[in-house]
Amino acid sequence: MIVEDVAGLRRVLQGSRVIAVVGLSANWNRPSHFAAKYMLEHGYTIIPVNPGEAEILGQKCYPDLASIPVKVDMVDVFRKPGDVMPIADEAIRIGAGCLWLQLGVINREAADKASAAGLDVIMDRCVKIEYARLFGGLNFAGVNTRVISAKRPPCPPLQS
Repeated sequence: MIVEDVAGLRRVLQGSRVIAVVGLSANWNRPSHFAAKYMLEHGYTIIPVNPGEAEILGQKCYPDLASIPVKVDMVDVFRKPGDVMPIADEAIRIGAGCLWLQLGVINREAADKASAAGLDVIMDRCVKIEYARLFGGLNFAGVNTRVISAKRPPCPPLQS
């Protein structure tokens, strides 16, 4: 299912504890590194997928999704739109629950294929920004999060 609403984004972020980040950079000032570090600091398990690195953020890197030895809840993609279809195919094969395409990464064909296979699909959004927007953080800096509520929603529980 293509997810675009606040309730759906919250559901995905609360239900996805293990995130494989395809295209995670070891360079600290790249968006993928910053987003993965933020999610790691907020209790998520981050699995770097980058064939050119052995380790990023203290986590072992894997060359592809099929090499990951644990169940992956979300595949977060920091790659060009043209590179997404094989990643979507691999996400389907490993039984991931969500295919998340980062800001600027739009591939309708891959999104439709993953959605038809039962994956939640989020496109052209940043996982870090959405987490901060929906669970607190962005509003403290005066950013209009377009979420109106008298109560802050509970953050997803940290893994023990």
